[in-house]
Order: sequence, then C-alpha cells, then structure tokens
Amino acid sequence: MSSAGERSSVVRVVPPARPRKLAKVPFVELADGRLQGVVSSGSDIERVYVSSVETRSYAYACSTNNNRPCGGARGGFCNHIRALVNESVLQYGAERVARYLKAEPADGEPTAPGITATMTAARPGPAGGTAAAPVFSRFLHHLAYLELAPTNRPLPEMQWFPPTRAAA
Repeated sequence: MSSAGERSSVVRVVPPARPRKLAKVPFVELADGRLQGVVSSGSDIERVYVSSVETRSYAYACSTNNNRPCGGARGGFCNHIRALVNESVLQYGAERVARYLKAEPADGEPTAPGITATMTAARPGPAGGTAAAPVFSRFLHHLAYLELAPTNRPLPEMQWFPPTRAAA
C-alpha cells in the first residue's frame, strides 16, 4: 500500500542545510554524476563561470558562460570549483555531498575542506567534455522564475500531467 506522499504529484522541497550567499554561487546542483553550478567572477561583475566536478574520478571543468577556459583551473581545482564545493556543502550538507561525489574523508566527519582535500589527493585531471551549456541553460531557466509575479495560480509549464475530465 502506498503512502499519501507517494500518491501526490507534489515534490517535497528539501530546505538548504544552512543559508547560502547567492551572490557568489547563485546555482549549485548534484546532477548527472557531477557537482555542478554557476560561480560569479571575482573580478568582473558581468562574467560567470560554469564549474563541475565528476563523481569518483573528480575530473573537473571550469569555463566562462562564453566557453572560455578558466585560467585558474590548470593542473588542479581553481577558486571557482572550491567555492562550488563550499556552497554545495551549505546547500546539501557535507555528508550528502561527500556521499554523492564518493569523496568521504577517511578521518572523521566530512567538511568542505575535507571533501576538497580528498578529491585533490586523487590528483584529478580536466574533464574530457564539459556540461557547461546545459548547466548554464538550467540556471537561466531558474532565473526566469524570479521574474514572474507571485501567484497561487498554476504555471502551465509546471503542469506535468494532462487535465482529467470530470465524469459525465
């Protein structure tokens, strides 16, 4: 027998583990076998970086929204990737991030620096292909929701099931 939650079409939203500062890392997700997200540039307000780290291999990628490679991601994690790891721990909690990335530190409970140290100890290399375009596209799609006026009415694109007809 299924519970009421299993029969519902509403997805439960998990609140962040701790509040985050969205100005530095406005978008972070654990998806497609990667920790990935959008990180603001420290030097140019109009530039953002799309950064990612793959699960298990810790292969990394970091490039601007115009697909220019990050200058700091040569031979190791750049500051954008480190910021992404830190913010993902705030968003999802250290245990969940470490478990997802398969980067659980051997000594004690996971922390953002511990997760990063575990991954860098494996000497990861750059990822062959990057997922910058789909990640940035999802980020822009999420931003579009911020421009909508608050309403209790359903959004057509959020209605995944066809309407049912009333019994005659």
